[in-house]
Amino acid sequence: MTTTITTTDRLHYTGDDEADRLLASDPMALLIGFALDQQVPVQKAFSGPKVLRERLGTLDPRELATINDARLEAAAKGPPAIHRFPSAMATRIRELAAHIADNYDGDASRIWTGATDAADLRRRIAALPGFGEMKVNGLAAVLIKRLGVRPSGWEEALPKYPTLGDVDSAQALADYQAKKRAYKASLRERGETFKP
Repeated sequence: MTTTITTTDRLHYTGDDEADRLLASDPMALLIGFALDQQVPVQKAFSGPKVLRERLGTLDPRELATINDARLEAAAKGPPAIHRFPSAMATRIRELAAHIADNYDGDASRIWTGATDAADLRRRIAALPGFGEMKVNGLAAVLIKRLGVRPSGWEEALPKYPTLGDVDSAQALADYQAKKRAYKASLRERGETFKP
């Protein structure tokens, strides 16, 4: 099984101390942040779990999986909306919560605490609704580098490029985002697209 050594009490992704602490302390919050992390700034995506908890009173996967559709969508829409596509993200959050409820008895941390090795961890993350290769790499890096998750073979599971797992401060987040923007701009100049 996987060992975990807590290495931080917050993830510096939002600029809001309470939201940053929630990401490090509530596994479902972290997963929702990653689910929302597309086509919006990191700060917006990872602030979403705190906003949802404030509006719904819970991030419990069993409750999110069965909550009234209109209530979940209203919580996602706000105002302010948790994402530029709040209805689609409400559906994604429900699918993610249902997956956790059905496969991990409502305990999101079991994705990593129950992993037999790094390959199993990556497989478990890849099975999450909406989690492609980039999110698998990013979440694995955060779990390993920031939250101290240590499955057998973890060294080989880390991507060879910068991810949110490298972000340990507000300045590191700004640097990460600047490098990513510059890299994407250089690709556009060459007529290429971003591939993790």
